[in-house]
Amino acid sequence: MDMHFLSNTMLFRGLRVEEIHSVLACLNTQAQSFDKGEVLCRAGEPVSNMGLVLTGSVNIVVNYYWGGSNIFGHIGPGELFAESYAAIPGRELLVDVVAVEPVEVLFLPFLRLTETCANSCPFHSRTIHNLLQIIAGKNLHLSIRMMHTASRSIRSRLLSYFSEQAVQNGSNQFAIPFSRQQLADYLGVDRSALSNELSKMQKDGLISYRKNQFILTEQIRELL
Repeated sequence: MDMHFLSNTMLFRGLRVEEIHSVLACLNTQAQSFDKGEVLCRAGEPVSNMGLVLTGSVNIVVNYYWGGSNIFGHIGPGELFAESYAAIPGRELLVDVVAVEPVEVLFLPFLRLTETCANSCPFHSRTIHNLLQIIAGKNLHLSIRMMHTASRSIRSRLLSYFSEQAVQNGSNQFAIPFSRQQLADYLGVDRSALSNELSKMQKDGLISYRKNQFILTEQIRELL
């Protein structure tokens, strides 16, 4: 296992390689490999371990009762999945975790990780602190997303998202981290309808854009 890679993940941030070794030995962790398309965790099943992606990536997939599915999230190297479910014993997953490509995952028992060891190791406490920050960050991300999708119209959702991006970047010019399809999925709208609305907003003089680069005009202040 690549300990230097682990030392650069958010979960083990601030820990030395030998300290990570100690944490993993204490938790009796195990790494598993999965093929493309394989289901790592299945909806309806409880989990006690959270997964840390070492290589490859996985999708969080929602399957609907009446058929069809939607990708709710994408987890890449160094990121965690299923930590919220693993924190509640017996809680059944509402989603599938599916390998997008060949993937290797380190599974860590959530409850054992959050219980400090008998020696009260400072690096164990640091790992718990990092985990809490990760969970808090994800909760904040979901709250912000809910704020953007509260409005019914696509334009209002875009205005909310662009306002947040401008504040974060401290400028009316910024690059967004999404493709058009990803932005549509994030805002919960149809991709074609999103593209049409962006074109209308540019025609109305509210924004100008090229690919993922956006500029908000002064005229948009009247709507925000």
